[in-house]
Amino acid sequence: MTSPYAPALGAAHAAASMQHYPQAALYLVATPIGNLADISLRALHVLQLAETVACEDTRHTQALLRAYGVEKTAAQLLALHQHNEQDAAQLVLARLHLGQRVAYVSDAGTPAISDPGARLVAAVRAARLVAIPVPGPSSVTAALSVAGIDLGDHQAGGFVFAGFLPSKATERQHALAALEAEQRAVVLLEAPHRIEVAAAGLARLGQRRLTVGRELTKQFEEIATVLAQDFPGWLAADANRLRGEFVLVLHPAPVAPATGTDTRVLALLLAELPLKTAVRLAAGITGQPRNALYEAALAWKASPASDE
Repeated sequence: MTSPYAPALGAAHAAASMQHYPQAALYLVATPIGNLADISLRALHVLQLAETVACEDTRHTQALLRAYGVEKTAAQLLALHQHNEQDAAQLVLARLHLGQRVAYVSDAGTPAISDPGARLVAAVRAARLVAIPVPGPSSVTAALSVAGIDLGDHQAGGFVFAGFLPSKATERQHALAALEAEQRAVVLLEAPHRIEVAAAGLARLGQRRLTVGRELTKQFEEIATVLAQDFPGWLAADANRLRGEFVLVLHPAPVAPATGTDTRVLALLLAELPLKTAVRLAAGITGQPRNALYEAALAWKASPASDE
């Protein structure tokens, strides 16, 4: 039976073959995080073109490639995962020195973010060889895109990717304490067998908003935004919510208003220093978040009294 995705290979060749794909190069290829239709045409072309495909799980990747009509022999597949990455990187380097194009794929998503690949890339660059990104699906950016956080806003301050919480209780408590102090948005990943423990820990963050992405791009995808304190109850409300992989986006902490004393410190600094420098020093002196002081500085600069 022909795969419904097989015709995409012809389209990939037509759309992507005109680009130059240098030999002796490592290609970091993003693959779907659930929905096979999310593969890019350039990814398909590179996977077809590569003499070697390094991957986390050869059986998983072989099945993925065949779904698109890409045929590779067992000799063309090279296992490279978290337990053997350093040694397997040397095998990749050997093939690159032979002039091969080597594609690296993780089991799902973009390699070297939470999955293996970073040490491989470091080894390739240390050998003065080329690593080329072939971008595509990522659970991190997928979750952020539906969280409703304006990361370009200076108040948001960007985001932090924290990956999985530690499995050991003491280390996890330290990590949760760090999250409590973090003002920016934080992206976390979690497995179904650990999600209840993670939810119980995140509940300590109280009124902070949390966007939960479960089984992103798959048939039973679910996305919800709840208060951190309500997350355990949200999970318990439906047994199906304990299934599947999770991406959690902890929203930025609410901006606390600056006090009168804090504002006076800021005003004195603004009278002598550029805005960003004054905000940075005021934050160090008062302990107030920079985003709150930045807002106060903008308001003070805009007020008629500041021109006197």
